Amino acid sequence: MSEWKARRFWKAAEVAEAEGGYTVLLDGRSVKTPNKTLLVVPGADMAAEIAREWDEQEGVINPLSMPFTRSANSALDKVAPQKAEVADMLTGYGDSDLLCYRADAPDELVARESAAWDPLLDWGAENLGARLEPRVGVMHAPQDEAAMARLSALVHEMSPFELTGFHDLVSLSGSLVIGFAAARNERGIDDLWNLSRLDELWQEEQWGADDEATEMAEIKHQAFVHAKRFYDLSRPDQG
Repeated sequence: MSEWKARRFWKAAEVAEAEGGYTVLLDGRSVKTPNKTLLVVPGADMAAEIAREWDEQEGVINPLSMPFTRSANSALDKVAPQKAEVADMLTGYGDSDLLCYRADAPDELVARESAAWDPLLDWGAENLGARLEPRVGVMHAPQDEAAMARLSALVHEMSPFELTGFHDLVSLSGSLVIGFAAARNERGIDDLWNLSRLDELWQEEQWGADDEATEMAEIKHQAFVHAKRFYDLSRPDQG
């Protein structure tokens, strides 16, 4: 038997105010998450993005074409019930931050990493109040406990919706500092993505690009860009 697939049953999707924020109505019926939670998001702009995704569905519903809906579902069903655990997990990236683990050779790569990544670590020290120190090689060496405590406090301050976008900014880049730099508009989002791929881009210069790896990297790049947009829309009072 073929698997049953949900199909479009509504004529129009619209944004409506709801207790605690905004929701999306399909012919007047509220959208709910997979866990049957009423889908209420922080701002009207995020709700509008979700309504657009539902309006663009034709025939069989394709969740992969609905990134804002999926992220909102994750915020409500996955992040909100275990917010502290998610925040702790993301803070852990700082203790093994991509920007801190440096090559010992060749000299060109060593110099490129320092030139690209040191300014971000300096920015983190000045703007986040946490100095993370670089290491040579891949062996783990713990960061300063006070610095990690400061970063942890900043992560724990985030709402479930902010944390959902921030999760992908950090996990896709491998860097807590890059995640904060994206969230705080320190650099353009594409620039930060390229900084997270510095080693891979250097390897491509030496040996050429692999088509499959390039395609996968672009999928992750688009997810990174979406995460930044979702994070921004999670903070409607900041815009």
